[in-house]
Amino acid sequence: MKRGSGILLHISSLPSPYGIGTLGKAAYDFVDDLHAAKQSYWQVLPCMPTGYADSPYSGTSAFAYNPYFIDFDFLAEDGLLKKSDYSHLNFGKDETYVDYEALFHLKNDVLKKAYQPGIEKYSHEFAAFKFENSGWLFDYALFVVLKKHFHYLPYQQWDACIVDREPAAIMEMTQRYGQEIEIVQFTQFLYERQWFALKNYANEKGIQLIGDIPIYVSQDSAETWAHPEYFVKDGSVAGTPPDYFCDEGQLWGNPLYDWDYMREHGYEWWVRRMQRSLHLYDILRIDHFRGFEAYFKIPKGGAPKDGQWVKGPGGALFDAIKTALPMPPIIAEDLGAIDDNVKGFLDYCGFPGLKVLQFAFDEQDSFYLPHNYPRNSVVYTGTHDNDTTLHWFQTVQPETRKFLEDYIGRATESDVVGKLIRLAMMSVADISIIPMQDILGLGGEARMNYPSRALGNWKWRMKKGEFGQEQIKRLRTETEIYGRAGNGC
Repeated sequence: MKRGSGILLHISSLPSPYGIGTLGKAAYDFVDDLHAAKQSYWQVLPCMPTGYADSPYSGTSAFAYNPYFIDFDFLAEDGLLKKSDYSHLNFGKDETYVDYEALFHLKNDVLKKAYQPGIEKYSHEFAAFKFENSGWLFDYALFVVLKKHFHYLPYQQWDACIVDREPAAIMEMTQRYGQEIEIVQFTQFLYERQWFALKNYANEKGIQLIGDIPIYVSQDSAETWAHPEYFVKDGSVAGTPPDYFCDEGQLWGNPLYDWDYMREHGYEWWVRRMQRSLHLYDILRIDHFRGFEAYFKIPKGGAPKDGQWVKGPGGALFDAIKTALPMPPIIAEDLGAIDDNVKGFLDYCGFPGLKVLQFAFDEQDSFYLPHNYPRNSVVYTGTHDNDTTLHWFQTVQPETRKFLEDYIGRATESDVVGKLIRLAMMSVADISIIPMQDILGLGGEARMNYPSRALGNWKWRMKKGEFGQEQIKRLRTETEIYGRAGNGC
């Protein structure tokens, strides 16, 4: 990957008058700002539809898009909506936070109004979209419709004949809800139209889009319902042992893959997932990459203390992926418990791993310190799971702060964020990615996620105009100084 730098900002965090960031004008303005700052990359979080707790890392589908990101104003420009369909609605009072409850009750009802005029305008394109995505689209749309029919209960609590996908029961529901199913499919089509229009615009400006996929899907997802054969049957779930983020470990609750089944079928599902993801993004970050070498298995009803590491598919999975996708542009999120086996697996795959500066100063010769970086890596001040760098500095242990200042010189609350951004930019790592919260120098109120907290995450939003000319000019200057200027403007 070419030397460059970029910003981590999820679609949900863009400014918008409709409760959440969208693929609308603010996204294009942000691309223009990245271009002006001579950035090469825009990294987003997973864009799949979310379920309970609104986490993009526990989506209800591995293939579908989050309809919350569809822009109403663009649909109105296309003649699919009227401004009066949505301008009077209250999508939340605080422009700095997402109100997911308001979106849940309002957004899809507005999108339904685009269906009839949209079907008439895009009939041929929509038919092609359904054909190209037939491997997942119908199951997902049916899952969404059934979810509403069963009052949003987890699918495990639906009628047994539907849980078991008995053909007669599925046929009855398909006939009863035919139009509702097609509305969900059409909504996915609308997202894809807006996404690729934005992606093409970004690429023309010299900006590559870095996407992100979680290793797992939600326990309550279209995949677990439609394809239970992909998952283990003993009720064990994913999590982590005690680590930097949580002293007691984490019980994620995601179902674990049946890797024996996957191997017997040539890892076909994973190959399709990667093909689709790399169609959507220029570069793909895979979350919890170490889980492919060995995954942490927590028994049904157990706690993280009861878990154990179990061997995963390892290099065989990525051999299959590389056969279908030679030299895939993948970033391996290799944080967490990394032993020699994981290091060997990462070396075998050859993908760049992550270096996080907030982790660098807890020990004298940490591999997160810039002088230990290989070029084939991606450096962050912090990730979506970290605190903002300012609040991290305000709360860090005294011995960590002392080592930080031994390494970079005296630091204060007014200059430490800028110093760490420059440290990332000057490093030999091929790619430097800075969260927008750090670009803006924000405190703990702007933190995106607390890994040990189930609710209240993924809400932060940037105010309109907050990423202004002063920040753009400073970022452009540092990008040029450290040889990361990406688009020749």
